[in-house]
Amino acid sequence: MRVIRLALAQVNAKVGDLAANALLVRDAAQQAQAAGAHLVAFPELALTGYPVEDLALRPSFQAASRTTLLNLARELQADGLGELICVVGYLDRLDVDTQAGPRNAPINAAAVLHRGAVVARYTKHHLPNYGVFDEARYFIPGTEPLLLRLNDSTIAIAICEDLWQSGGPVTWARENAADLLLVINASPYEREKDDTRLRLCQLRAIEAGCDLAYVNLVGGQDELVFDGDSLVVDRHGALLARAPQFDPTLLTVDLEISTSPKPQTFIELGPVTWKDQITFAPRIAPSRTDPHEVYQALTLGLGDYVRKNGFQSVILGLSGGIDSALVAALACDAIGAEHVFGVSMPSVYSSDHSKDDASDLAQRTGLNLRTIAIAPMVDSYLQAMQLTGLAEENLQARVRGTTLMALSNQEGHLVLTTGNKSELSVGYSTLYGDSVGGFAPIKDVPKTLVWELARWRNSHAIELGQTAPIPVSSIEKEPSAELRPDQKDSDSLPDYQVLDALLDAYVSADMGATELVAAGFDLSLVDRVLRLTDAAEYKRRQSPPGTKISLRAFGRDRRLPITNGWWEPSQSEAPRRQTL
Repeated sequence: MRVIRLALAQVNAKVGDLAANALLVRDAAQQAQAAGAHLVAFPELALTGYPVEDLALRPSFQAASRTTLLNLARELQADGLGELICVVGYLDRLDVDTQAGPRNAPINAAAVLHRGAVVARYTKHHLPNYGVFDEARYFIPGTEPLLLRLNDSTIAIAICEDLWQSGGPVTWARENAADLLLVINASPYEREKDDTRLRLCQLRAIEAGCDLAYVNLVGGQDELVFDGDSLVVDRHGALLARAPQFDPTLLTVDLEISTSPKPQTFIELGPVTWKDQITFAPRIAPSRTDPHEVYQALTLGLGDYVRKNGFQSVILGLSGGIDSALVAALACDAIGAEHVFGVSMPSVYSSDHSKDDASDLAQRTGLNLRTIAIAPMVDSYLQAMQLTGLAEENLQARVRGTTLMALSNQEGHLVLTTGNKSELSVGYSTLYGDSVGGFAPIKDVPKTLVWELARWRNSHAIELGQTAPIPVSSIEKEPSAELRPDQKDSDSLPDYQVLDALLDAYVSADMGATELVAAGFDLSLVDRVLRLTDAAEYKRRQSPPGTKISLRAFGRDRRLPITNGWWEPSQSEAPRRQTL
């Protein structure tokens, strides 16, 4: 048996920052060599960041990606890392028109860097239908297998979606008696996806008849967050090593690989020699509970959005309620309490406990808090326009939104909105009011999960001997927008447990009205909630980006036409009315 030491570098790349991403590769390669690795693999499009979206169509960006790759190979050699084999994801392109696709069509590719040169390239076989490479828009080139020979062993290369298909590289690995299938990925986080990935890797390893290594990107990029969770399984599906979620890290593992026959087409590398003086302990990172995992995803998504877009601080309205309390806790954990600015904006309808809870939150977390009473500003509008009813209620929210945006302009903070997915679903928000801002950290978090995350964060703090950041009263009191006397969310919405279950079935599972009623939901409730959800599409189109944690996040995964004559059959035929 021969042993090859493999390193998987789950790095946090920034889209478009080619120079910084190349430095990430060089730094991780230094760590890999220090660990005695023979080969180090980086995620899909690690050099460009992911997803590059329509940057992929720009010839200038395609050329820059190629140039950076060639320079990177030379820089690794100059760094004394020429003998280390590096597999790096990058953006390539077609140089000539072909029957299969036009010149400058973007190509999702992997390059093998060795001894100062690009010695091999692999083009992705299967392309996703979202984000960077859309099958309807982008050329899918013909793909040839990339098989590396290292110390008489064969390594097959694949990229992300290739693994979700039973053909392509999986078949090549099996037909060529490969010893290792190496898969580079940029797979976004979704709840419970880590178990799905592991099962898929185990299935494909058994199908290919070889060990399988899976390296994934980590970090936030606009609405997506990547959780890493890189792993290695053997040919029988047994888990050999696993990296922690949400942390940039280098996962190193020794693979016992038998000598295999040479395939017909391959790239010869090496030989490599074992470094007896270097030892390490392979590890399997412990799994996190669901609320811990989700909280880490939201924290990373928010923190990277702030940092990668050059902001130094954030600002948000603190109402004393659970949503703003959770967003504030996330922000403090993501960028530090000293960079978080809360604003209490009481109106004539704000209760004393709401103001007290906002102050308590600030004391618990250490964030900056100021109070700006909005009643005089609201009175000025009311005297000028004589607004009543819903218009008066929404005016209060819009004055708060204007106040936050003014402070943002004056002081340079990024405004965070505090609306959750349940409210976003049914349009329980005010345009240019509580929906105003630059980032929405919990827009994909249902209300019931908001409470669960808040309780988990407090329990986690207590376990660590720290102060629980979220006031208990914010968690336990009945939700209210406090825009009219004694207002409660329950005045307008059903119980959140019922509402969230219904919305999950409708939004995530695409169940129709008839199916929802058959599943046990009340007919009148189904009719009402579906009408509210469909009619609120125009509001969702104007909401800021926020971290995606579910299979169907609004904006990225689920869009309805705003002008839409289709209603689920059980719904009434009354015309819709847009309520701002």
